[in-house]
This record gives sequence, structure tokens and C-alpha cells, in this order.
Amino acid sequence: MTRKSVCRSFGRLFAVAATLASLHQPAVAQKLFSVQTKWAVGGEGGWDYLAVDPAMPRLYVTHGARVDVLDTETGKILGAISDLKGTHGIAFDDAGRFGYISDGGANAVVVFDRTSLEKIASIPAGTNPDGIVFEPHTKTVWAFNGRSKNVTVIDTSNRTVSATIALPGKPEFPTVDGSGTVFVNIEDKNEILRLDAGLSKVTATWPLTGCDSPSGMAIDVSGHRLFSVCDEKKMIVTDSRSGKGLGLPSIGEGPDAAAYDAANKLAFSSNGEGTLTIVDASKSDYPVLQSVATQKGARTMAFDSRTGRIYLVTAELGPRPAATAENPRPRPSVVPGTFTVLVVGRN
Repeated sequence: MTRKSVCRSFGRLFAVAATLASLHQPAVAQKLFSVQTKWAVGGEGGWDYLAVDPAMPRLYVTHGARVDVLDTETGKILGAISDLKGTHGIAFDDAGRFGYISDGGANAVVVFDRTSLEKIASIPAGTNPDGIVFEPHTKTVWAFNGRSKNVTVIDTSNRTVSATIALPGKPEFPTVDGSGTVFVNIEDKNEILRLDAGLSKVTATWPLTGCDSPSGMAIDVSGHRLFSVCDEKKMIVTDSRSGKGLGLPSIGEGPDAAAYDAANKLAFSSNGEGTLTIVDASKSDYPVLQSVATQKGARTMAFDSRTGRIYLVTAELGPRPAATAENPRPRPSVVPGTFTVLVVGRN
């Protein structure tokens, strides 16, 4: 065999090897994410959670004393639910009819019609209801009250409080498995609580070893996993049946929300430093696939399973107020008129 033919043979071998290697790479890893567009919302005040309506292409964004509603296909502002006190989260029933807002400033849960955006009722809750979730098995809404350290359970059939459950610490974001179990992070205890929706009681307390101040939470229902985002740049993965820790991937600084893409087995963390961490949850060591540059302050998000897009919100930030005993960790001021939705998707 001549030297030239040997070189050609090696070239073919390398080409075949490269092709085979590419076939074994996850398809999603070849489609990196980026900020695709930005939608200007404007207005004043801070924000907290946002949520995608599972029944229609609408994005709900809590924004101070109102909830802004946008079309997820165009970014057009469709309307708002106004005259609230201090909004935190949104939950939706499974009939496509009503939504529920945790109005922390009013110590209430506000019910609204998802077609007209009209307010229907206001139901008293505990002190500063924050994280909120609809539990489909019992048709109840669970509003977790940050300052009174309890949860208000609302029967959606008659819009009355059916139970108030004391908690061992300050609750943050909750999630459900769809079969009657509710989970919530306890921020000041570094724990997850498991609650039985039918019995309205806590059934397990699991320590989150390696996680400090857990906030956002997402669930992989079929894989029986919970993803909690924590301070110190960590996400902790927990078995939702046993409470066993499964992984501790690294994320960005200042996270406040988590999401899970079941179709592609991806876990997301939105970080206030201005990044979106994407974790490959198909692998047992939970490697980070990408850290997407977003914008400072974009600490909360919502995942749209219909499109695979992630929506984040932030604004231009001004000076941080001085710390006080009542508010030892004040957030920076918000520059009026700069409130914006960031849309992240695959390239």
C-alpha cells in the first residue's frame, strides 16, 4: 500500500469515527439556547413569579400590584389583572376556566376568569401568601404563606378555605405530582416537605444536604425527581419517593426559579446574576450543558412545554436601599418603564 493510499484510509477511518461519535451525542446538546427576543412591558414596581397558561398561549407575569398578561406567540400585551396589593404567583385549574393569584400584600388569594381576566373572588389566606399551586387530584389550591409559615388550602368548588396547615419554617416554591402529593421547599430549614392533599397533612420532611436557602422547585413526574435551586450556586436533585439526594449540579448565583423539560430531560435554573443554567437530567452526574447569558435580575422564569421556550423577566436596576432590621437583604430599586420579558429558545 502506498503512502498516499494509507493516508486516504486513515482519513476515511477518522471520518467514520467522527460520524459515529456525533450520532451518540444528545440531539439537544447540538441545539444551544440563546435569548431570541425581548418584549417590552414597561410600568413600575418589582416582580416575582410568572406562569404559562396550559390551556392557551398566554403568559402571566406578576408585576407589583398587577398581573400582566401577554400573548406567548407575539409578545403583545393582552391585558392585566389590576388593583391588587403585592402579587407573587399564579396557579391554574385543570378545566381551563379560572386562575388564582397569591396577593401577598392583601393576605389573600384572588380568583380570576382566564377568558375575560375579570376578578371573581378574593379568599383570605395567611400572612403574605407567596408560592401557589393547583392540586388536580383534590381540586384544591395551595397558597404557601411566607410570614405566617403555614399553607392555606382552598376548595375550588366553593372557594372556601378547607384547611390551614402549620409548617416548620418559611415555605418557598411548591409543586405537585398530579396524584395527590404536594411538595414545598422550606427556605430557612433547608428542607423539602411532602404533604398529602387528601389528608391535608405533612407526611415527610427531607433534609437538603448541600443546599442552602432552597427557593424554586420543579418536578419530573415520570422520573420521580425534584429539582430545587439553592444559594451557593447549587441545584439539588431529590428522589420524590424516598427523599434521597441524587445529585448536586452547579448553577449560577442568585437563583429563584426552576423548571423541567420532560421531553428533552433538561432542568433549568434562572439566576439573578444574569444567567440561565441548563442541566442535562438524562445523565446520572447531571452535567451542565450551557450557561445562557440573560440579563441581571432575571431570577424567575416559566417554561412553555408547547414550544420549548423559556420566559424570564427583569428590568434595569437602580441603587440598592440600605438594609434594615425588617428587610436585611433589600433588592435594588427598579428603573420605571424598563420591565421586560426575555424569550430564550434553541438556535
